[in-house]
Amino acid sequence: MARETESFMKTVGADEEESDRFCSSALNLYETQFFSFTPQTCMLRIYSSFHESLCYILALVEKVCVRELGKSGTDVPEELLRSRARECTRQLQQFLEKRFKQLSERMEALLMSRCFTIPPNVLLPEDQPHEKYPQDVQVVLKLESSLADLHRAYEAEVCARQALLAELEEQREVQQQLDDILAWVKETQAAWAKEGNGNFQESFRLVMQSVKKLQRAVNEVLVHSKNTELC
Repeated sequence: MARETESFMKTVGADEEESDRFCSSALNLYETQFFSFTPQTCMLRIYSSFHESLCYILALVEKVCVRELGKSGTDVPEELLRSRARECTRQLQQFLEKRFKQLSERMEALLMSRCFTIPPNVLLPEDQPHEKYPQDVQVVLKLESSLADLHRAYEAEVCARQALLAELEEQREVQQQLDDILAWVKETQAAWAKEGNGNFQESFRLVMQSVKKLQRAVNEVLVHSKNTELC
């Protein structure tokens, strides 16, 4: 995919590449994917290492020069020797940095053209399937959209299945309660018949009628009590 992206960006930004050295098309995305760094980063590290080493070496050379000139028996004060040595060291450092900068630009161009460049006909292993099975961008987008729809449908099916299982469990609990009630009714009927009390259903109907009459009587008593309190 980086090879395709790099080609697209080079085509779009060909006119701007000369004006902006570090634009996206000049970052060598495919080379960066392979080497895990950009050529510019490599050269920056080389230049930083050279600058640190140069400063360290020039500081040592400056100390040695001041020490040797002081031992030679000259009448020049040590502070003046240090000042002159520091000025010479600064000029030498500027000269060497300027020369190395010119050399580093040539090295960078050479590395980018000869070392850190992958030929157009070379593909990384992870990009070879894209060459064998090329897909249009629109087709890929449609496949991704279809995959997202399928994922949402699957989640909806899972939620519906969980709801059905919860409802089924609730129905099992209700069924168990009904079975318990039926078992209690059967046991009551058996006990009623055993005691010789006649038809259980007729007796149960009479009991329910008596209970309703009792409830009406209780309600009438409550109403009468409230009326008495109001008076």
